[in-house]
Amino acid sequence: MVLVRKACRDGGSFRSWFWRECFEALVLGESMSQERAVPESAVPLEEISSWPEELCRRELPSVLPRLLSMYQHSDNWIEHIQILKIIVEMFLPHMNHLTLEQTFFSQVLPKTVRLFDDMMYELTSQARELSSQNLEIQSTLRNILQTMVQLLGALTGCVQHVCATQESVILENIHSLPSSVLHVIKSTFVHCKNSESVYSGHLHLVADLLQALFKEAYSLQKQLMELLDMVCMNPLIDEHDDILNMVVVIHSLLDICSVISSMDHAFHANTWKFIIKQSLKHQSVIKSQLKHKDIITSLCEDILFSFHSCLQLAEQMIQSDAQDNADYRLFQKTLKLCRFFANSLLHYTKEFLPFLSDSCCTLHQLYLQIYSKFPPSLYAAGISKAQQEEIASTFLVTLSPLISQLLTFQPFVDVVLDSKLELPCELQLPQCLLLVVIMDELSSRPEDVQALWCTESQVSKATARVSLLKAIFSSFEQCSGELSLPVHLQGVKSKGQAEVAVTLYQHVCIHLCTFIASLHPSLFPELDTALLNAVLSANMITSLLAMDAWCFLARYGTAELCAHHVTIMAHLIKSCPGECYQLTNLSILLRRLFFFMAPPQQVEFIQKFPPKETENLLLWQYISFQALPAELRKQTALEVTRAGTAWCMKWLGSNHTLEELESLNTVLSALLAVCNSSGEALDLGQQTAIKEVGSQLSILLNVKLVIDQPYVQQTLSLLLPLLGFFIQTLDPQLVSQVITLQTSLLKLELPDHVRLAFLDFLSSLGKLFIPQTIQDRILPSLSSVFASLLADRNWLLEQHSLEAFTQFAEGTTHEEIVPQCLSSEETKKKVVSFLEKTGFVDETTAARLERIKQEKGTFWEPFAKVTQEETKMSSLQPCVKRARHELPSEDEYRSTLKAATEALEAIELLLQKSPPPDWLLMEMETLQERIDKLKRQNCSGRKQ
Repeated sequence: MVLVRKACRDGGSFRSWFWRECFEALVLGESMSQERAVPESAVPLEEISSWPEELCRRELPSVLPRLLSMYQHSDNWIEHIQILKIIVEMFLPHMNHLTLEQTFFSQVLPKTVRLFDDMMYELTSQARELSSQNLEIQSTLRNILQTMVQLLGALTGCVQHVCATQESVILENIHSLPSSVLHVIKSTFVHCKNSESVYSGHLHLVADLLQALFKEAYSLQKQLMELLDMVCMNPLIDEHDDILNMVVVIHSLLDICSVISSMDHAFHANTWKFIIKQSLKHQSVIKSQLKHKDIITSLCEDILFSFHSCLQLAEQMIQSDAQDNADYRLFQKTLKLCRFFANSLLHYTKEFLPFLSDSCCTLHQLYLQIYSKFPPSLYAAGISKAQQEEIASTFLVTLSPLISQLLTFQPFVDVVLDSKLELPCELQLPQCLLLVVIMDELSSRPEDVQALWCTESQVSKATARVSLLKAIFSSFEQCSGELSLPVHLQGVKSKGQAEVAVTLYQHVCIHLCTFIASLHPSLFPELDTALLNAVLSANMITSLLAMDAWCFLARYGTAELCAHHVTIMAHLIKSCPGECYQLTNLSILLRRLFFFMAPPQQVEFIQKFPPKETENLLLWQYISFQALPAELRKQTALEVTRAGTAWCMKWLGSNHTLEELESLNTVLSALLAVCNSSGEALDLGQQTAIKEVGSQLSILLNVKLVIDQPYVQQTLSLLLPLLGFFIQTLDPQLVSQVITLQTSLLKLELPDHVRLAFLDFLSSLGKLFIPQTIQDRILPSLSSVFASLLADRNWLLEQHSLEAFTQFAEGTTHEEIVPQCLSSEETKKKVVSFLEKTGFVDETTAARLERIKQEKGTFWEPFAKVTQEETKMSSLQPCVKRARHELPSEDEYRSTLKAATEALEAIELLLQKSPPPDWLLMEMETLQERIDKLKRQNCSGRKQ
């Protein structure tokens, strides 16, 4: 008892509590042997640290409970660490490893974590007051940091002990240890990461201890990962707690990854390697419990972060020619990190694919984001060709198998082909390139995989999936900027030929045709639908791509297939409701496909749609007779000429009704097609017949008729090139009349297609010798027409005017008229620049790129808002003439006339109140002219 009291006096508050407990235990009669009681009651706590190993082992059952009790009740951080170090260093080696959780970890670690959190809170709270003058705060913070380092060291001792004493670890036996350690590690790394802001510019005062803290945490995590690598989980036994514990461990490490990603690249990579390794090692038991979306999302974020870092370094290196500098070495390290992350993603995706349904959107966006920052994207980083190749060969090649892995996964298909997918401008090209890659992959896949991608599907009430073929055209259409620049991509290698870069259009077209060649026959209906919809597109370049692909199909397929497609085009054209862009697109495709038809099939087509029947001239106006063999061409041209001229002569001999103008234009168009593509096959009689028809029709035209009637404008647009074909044999008086008509019409507002027809006729006049007797009438008008057209501000007309004038000037024998056409200095400069190929806007590559990006953002966004249904409705409206079938009722006439009468009465009242303004009389005369015109129309309507 004397020794105990002495120990109490000497030990102070810390030891007094310990020895008081011992004293009470003795008084209560605890069974302690005399041999064991003497050192416990007589030796101060500090001396326990010097006990030999054997004594610690022997005293463990009696001393450990007291130490644990002291640890739980102490409120002093220093005392905590002293007790913890004594337990870990002196007594832990002698504990039974099977009962560590119950006897030690579960009793100590929760309090240890709370202790660490308290210290971290205190550290963060006081850190902002740190300064070189405030020595008290400086000392306090350093003491806390030193204590934290010691605490991490004690935890490291716990982990090392488990590693050293067990060959394999059952997680349930130590489950408090990993979770506690990971909590402390993450908290430490977060504090170190934020230290610059936490310590408000005075970081240097504690930098040495923070570095020591980081190193201790780093070492602790490495040791913990070594321990976790020893964990054994039996897949045949449903150990629910073990499974959950392992899942918690993996996701805790995932959280740590997000903290250290910008702190230590090697450590970051090793942590990820461990996460992937453990996930795969215990895959069979934890696959259903893992939060796969979190893992995939974090991995994708780290890939993008590393990739962007790589691009930034590559941009910095543009200024330096040397590649042995620090930037280049860092670039290579970062690039290797990108490759490591890509490999990790591929490995994880391959093993856990069935569980990645909700990660497909993330994977899709990863691909798009990467390629949006890499050439040939308009939004790519400005890096050298060497670095482009290095990134492509090291990183992008590694990532490329990802698409192959996801190809058969329906959720990924649903995401990529989502009918409501809306992408910003910078992601539209990557989406197009992704679809091209998918087409390449599908070329070697079986029917069921191709069908998965090429058939539409209703995924849910709110979501639908379009076919790959439809998606490729839609995505291609969005790449207007890349097509107009144009961007270039790696070409296809051919035997014996060097690889040449190709435009985006060529790239998509080549791969689309390759895919079509590999497509399973059961999917041809989907192909036909997609091609036809694209041909009918309002976007010209999309329609052209579909036509090119269809022409490839015609050449690749059988003669019967080509003939079948030509017949379909013919029926579609004949069923069109009137002039529309769809009709234009179909007619171009028909013309092109006709060249691929075999002669026997061409004969069959002629038999199905004989040109001698006027109703079929609707088709023959679009067909080039050059596609026919010589004898068949001559025969068909003769039939078209006979049928066309006969119909025109019949019309000329009738009442010339406006209702028949549409048919007249169709006939003239067919005759023009014969002249343009088979003129040499026409004999003198046929040429004379066409010329006579054209001459008689031209005489009927006048300014008022052309201005008032759109169909007459179309007639004029067809007659002018038709007359130009026979310009050398035309009556000079007719030429004079046509030029006079053009002079008058140019003073009025005319559609562009009419003015373009003027230029066709004018360019042909270079071949004509004008007799002296009528030169005074023709040449001044001719120079006036050219001067007016050359001064036009419409860029398309301006270009065609320059071309037509050049052709005329080079061919004409009336050289004196050429200067007269150049009415102003501006026009002269324009013509000279055109002839010398100068005057172009000097635009740098960077400026052009920026302009195209702005144009793409400006033009695409409003266009994207127009729905497909709105496009269909607006494009398939019938022409004005056909709308007359819906006749107005008598009530409509009466109500309209009543409104006009009331308006006139109101004017009468105003005139009674005040004098009229000067302009009123002129407006009244205009109104009277309109009333007279309505009277004439009413009379002619009654006669008809």
